[in-house]
Amino acid sequence: MEKYPYPTYKTADIGDYLKVFACTAVMSQPIMAMIMNVGQPAQTQDIFGIFYNLVKYTAPAFIFGILYTTIRSNDLKGNFSYKNHMRANWSNLFVPTIWWTLIYLLGMPWLQQVNKFNSFGSFCWHFINGNAAPHLWYNTMMLQFIILMPLFWALSRFVDQNAKRGIAVAVITFVLYFAWLWFYDYYVFHGVHEKDWYLLDRVFISFFIYGVYGVLAWKFRDSVNQFLKKYWWMVALIFLACFIWTNIELRQFGHPVNFNNAPYYKPSMTLYCLAVIALIASFCLYQIRKNSEQSLSAFHFLATYAYRAYLSNVFWNQLIWRGLNMQYHASYHPFLTFFGTWILTWILSFTSAYFLHVWWTKIKTRFGLFGY
Repeated sequence: MEKYPYPTYKTADIGDYLKVFACTAVMSQPIMAMIMNVGQPAQTQDIFGIFYNLVKYTAPAFIFGILYTTIRSNDLKGNFSYKNHMRANWSNLFVPTIWWTLIYLLGMPWLQQVNKFNSFGSFCWHFINGNAAPHLWYNTMMLQFIILMPLFWALSRFVDQNAKRGIAVAVITFVLYFAWLWFYDYYVFHGVHEKDWYLLDRVFISFFIYGVYGVLAWKFRDSVNQFLKKYWWMVALIFLACFIWTNIELRQFGHPVNFNNAPYYKPSMTLYCLAVIALIASFCLYQIRKNSEQSLSAFHFLATYAYRAYLSNVFWNQLIWRGLNMQYHASYHPFLTFFGTWILTWILSFTSAYFLHVWWTKIKTRFGLFGY
């Protein structure tokens, strides 16, 4: 089995590239939603609908990346300690989530989804269900994968390098997931339980295929990497076909364009997300073959802060939107407003993630705290 050519702690892997691409892309989604809420002509709505479908791969890519990197790191160490795993992720993921959820609930209450908290009980419920801000549903879902990591580690031990087991797991996962998509489409997406079962979109089962395939991509890296190296052009064709497919589906809902009509839980979007993940992986492997150390190091550095940058991105885009009166500009220059807000949000999100981490590390060291 081919060994990964670089130490885990010094450079990027496929998971790091996926995290950075996903984090960068996802920051554009709430900005597009705000611009669309201003009221745009049909042609502008169509363009934003196309662009929204283009970046609608973020949660699957992040899940795939987390599982790939976690299994790789523990594989290289030769063991998995759930205690060490949770201790590391408590400081890296859970504590930032707690702080930013409090900031959104108490400092930006207008961002709450579905309804507003009106008691201590409803406050706690919003705190854990992801309704504190439009992007926090993802944290509720993603942290489930962190908690359930022993199951994925056990899966990696089960398949090991046994090709028959790997293929069987991949096929069974695919069949079960598409059965779930049918269930979701029939009962939830514009179905009879659209309003009362909406929380299913943040249960780990709605994304489990990406976690399982992240595990398999590392365990069978020789075959997977060779396939991507040789047939990346075929993946690009699948990407293009699925992208057209998703846009045809969105256009069928007419105007005004509603981003809720482009969910992750469709066969077209699932295949699209897998194709994007494969293309990003191909790009990473290309840079590894070319020994692009600067790029690999940069992606590894950004991936370290990607999750924390993601948590803060809506905070920053709200300050930019309101502070610079972007609503006014969006009426006249929607695309310039979009790209300007996106770039500023990205810079502020990653910068704040880095400096908050440095600041909190110094506080921990000085006072002996255990946390972020």
